Amino acid sequence: MSKVIFISGPPRSGKSTVLIKTIELLKQRGLKVGGVITPEMRKEGKRIGFSVKDVYSGEEGILACTGVHGKPRLGKYSVNLKDFERVALKALDFAIKECDIICVDELAPMEMFSQDFRKIIAKLFKTNKPILVAVHRSLIKNYEKQGKVIWVTRNKVNEIVDDIITKLNHLHKE
Repeated sequence: MSKVIFISGPPRSGKSTVLIKTIELLKQRGLKVGGVITPEMRKEGKRIGFSVKDVYSGEEGILACTGVHGKPRLGKYSVNLKDFERVALKALDFAIKECDIICVDELAPMEMFSQDFRKIIAKLFKTNKPILVAVHRSLIKNYEKQGKVIWVTRNKVNEIVDDIITKLNHLHKE
């Protein structure tokens, strides 16, 4: 049985919220949770980019931002592969070796610019650890056969978190 749970949904549906709430609850239950999240960076109410944060250590970097002219680019964002890889690869390597449960936010076009990130994600899926991954809707077809997919809707965030916690606790005990 696969130990991977994928969450996906339309923009602003609550995928990251589900993942972050799930991480908080798992930590409260004494589980060692590792991985990465990519929170929005905002200035004066407008999204100006995304950071990358190690779930376990709290180390942060910049995944992408506006107002910078670099490559690769995705839409208005310049992707900072050096910073992203510095944080994400270390966080995921640690999580694979040391954590009870691994969480990733998110598998999306921006993150997929990194060959090394794609490699560590493939390695991650070969572990026997419970994994929770947010996946951009455009990429879900690439992953859906590797685990259970939960479609997130804004009005069901708490219900979805409860369902995921139950599933991950069960998978952790296997």
